[in-house]
Amino acid sequence: MHKIDSTEKLKNPRFIKPIMINYSHFGVEKKWEAVLSHDSVAVLLYHTQKNAFVLVKQLRATVLNKNRDNGMMYELCAGIVDKEASNAQIAKEEILEECGYDVPVENLEKISSFYTSVGISGTHQTLYYAACDDSMKVSEGGGLHDEDIEVIYIPVEESREFMFDESYQKTTGVMMSFYWFFDTKKELYIKN
Repeated sequence: MHKIDSTEKLKNPRFIKPIMINYSHFGVEKKWEAVLSHDSVAVLLYHTQKNAFVLVKQLRATVLNKNRDNGMMYELCAGIVDKEASNAQIAKEEILEECGYDVPVENLEKISSFYTSVGISGTHQTLYYAACDDSMKVSEGGGLHDEDIEVIYIPVEESREFMFDESYQKTTGVMMSFYWFFDTKKELYIKN
C-alpha cells in the first residue's frame, strides 16, 4: 500500500527549479509561476511476437498526491534528457533500463516532438517508436536501483478498450502513441 505521509516546500531541489517568469503581453506586464525541468524522451515499444505494446507501470508520487487511493501509472518507457547524448541514444538506454530490451538506436523511429505540462513547465518531449522481439530481451528491466518499474504487455487487440478504461491510470502519451500506431502501422495488426 502506498500513501502520502506529508508534503513540504523544497529548499534545494535536484531536478526542478521554481521560477517567476516576468513578461509582457500586448504591452501589459505579467507574471507566471513556473518550474524549470528537464526535457524528456518516450518510446512506444511494440513486441512483434506478442502483438502487444510494452508499457511500464510505476508509482508516481504526484498522482498519489492527487489520488490518495492509487498512484500507479501505465506509461510509455521514458526518461529525462539529463546528459550529453542524442535523444535517440537516451531512448535506447531507457528501453534497456526499464523494459530489458536491447533495441539498436537505428531501429528507433521518431514519431514527433511536442511540449508537455505547458501550464507549469513547458518541457519538450521527443516521442519514438520501436519494434522488439524476444531475441532482444537481455534483462527483466525494472529501472535503476531506486525505481520500481513493472513491465506490462497490452495486446494490440485489447489496446483500444484499454485506452478508454479509466480504471487504468495512464498518460496522454500512451493514448496519442496508440492512435499514431493505429494510423501508421495498420499492416502490423490488421489481418487480411
